[in-house]
Amino acid sequence: MISNYTREQAFKLSTQTIKPLDLTTHLPFRVAVVSNLLALNRDWEIRELCDLEPREIRVLLNIGSYMPIKAADIAYQSRIDSYNVSRAVKALSSKELINIVPDSYSKNIKYLTLNEKGQELYQQISSAISHRATELESVLTHEELKSFYSILEKIEDKSEQLLAQQAIKKIDKGHTPPADQKELIRWYRKRNG
Repeated sequence: MISNYTREQAFKLSTQTIKPLDLTTHLPFRVAVVSNLLALNRDWEIRELCDLEPREIRVLLNIGSYMPIKAADIAYQSRIDSYNVSRAVKALSSKELINIVPDSYSKNIKYLTLNEKGQELYQQISSAISHRATELESVLTHEELKSFYSILEKIEDKSEQLLAQQAIKKIDKGHTPPADQKELIRWYRKRNG
């Protein structure tokens, strides 16, 4: 394990930069480092199970866990922008892992479900990542784990708020937001009424 002290010894702050950013105590950077380590395509066991891209795996997992589900709900739940969800859905469909079922009341709404092949892959991947989650959680006590999830929720909420408010300010100044920024605002408003 690399402690903060060890990091500070290995990575001395630059003397060639004015006010260098100490990445060892920078929350977004540290979260990104852990996220990079946990990337699904870095897990050799998962790579042996399928040739899916990380976003495709995340969408497959969302479908299997919450089906029938709309692509827009996957985007909201996982915070993957709708463009990437759409690309993942196309890839999963072309690999014949999912079914796209139109809503019986509105032809514009489509629900995603796993077919038999998709269900089998879902079970294999969910088993692999569940084992990894158990291993990761083993370094925390039950109380620490509860606190950790509570803290993650607070960070997620605050991140969404900061990004949405930043986008709203830009729009108020007359800027046209890209699609992902519109989604951030929509998610923020959905969560905050």
